[in-house]
Amino acid sequence: MSYFDAIILGLIQGLTEFLPISSSGHLVLTEHLLGATMPGVIFELVVHFGTWMSVFIYFRKKVLRLIKSVLVSGLEAERKLLLYLVIGTAPLVIVAVPLKDSILSAFGSPLTTAVFLVVTGIILLLTAVVPRGTGKISLRNAVVMGAGQALALFPGISRSGTSISAGLFAGVKPVEAAEFSFLLFLPAIGGAIIYRAHEFINLNPSLIGQYIVGAVISFIAGMVAVYLLLSIIRKGKFKYFGIYCVIVGLIGIIYFS
Repeated sequence: MSYFDAIILGLIQGLTEFLPISSSGHLVLTEHLLGATMPGVIFELVVHFGTWMSVFIYFRKKVLRLIKSVLVSGLEAERKLLLYLVIGTAPLVIVAVPLKDSILSAFGSPLTTAVFLVVTGIILLLTAVVPRGTGKISLRNAVVMGAGQALALFPGISRSGTSISAGLFAGVKPVEAAEFSFLLFLPAIGGAIIYRAHEFINLNPSLIGQYIVGAVISFIAGMVAVYLLLSIIRKGKFKYFGIYCVIVGLIGIIYFS
């Protein structure tokens, strides 16, 4: 893997992880379309860590208050939000274990991925007909958004797209839905990184430079994507990503059928 590859892949990961267009879907389609081979699990882990850090840095004050709420009294609102994050992450774990084989099978099928991209697009487009909500994150909304996030275990289903859309359907204020979706990303991806950390025993010392470059680029691109998505949510243009997903998905269906 060259430094150029690391930059391009880090850029794709950072942007598509948070924009509601499915990073996994784009990687699967690109791999099959170009006959490319992804650089491996370790590179995947480091670029995911880069995007994880971008969310952590952006929401650092809120995250630190959430952690502090465990140890200090008087932070009831933060403690409640922390509970909602735990509950919102639960559906991901519940779905991942029994459907592991089906999920892995989907990653090997560009046609299935393309179909799921169309599904993502339709979900995003449906948010346009939902009245703009004013609600806050509640126990019920956390479960609903967590269920939306769990769908994104399949390639082509956007994690941010489905979780935010689920919040909008539930009547949550758009910016609050987006912020909660970003916070849900931290335990979801953080847990996955820790679970697969043993893969680092296979680290290739000659590629450390490329790993670092990929992580840094994914971090920068992730920060840009967070700012961009929150801006788009505020302007009420979230649905336009749906048009993109439907078009790309339909092209994929035609090409791989």
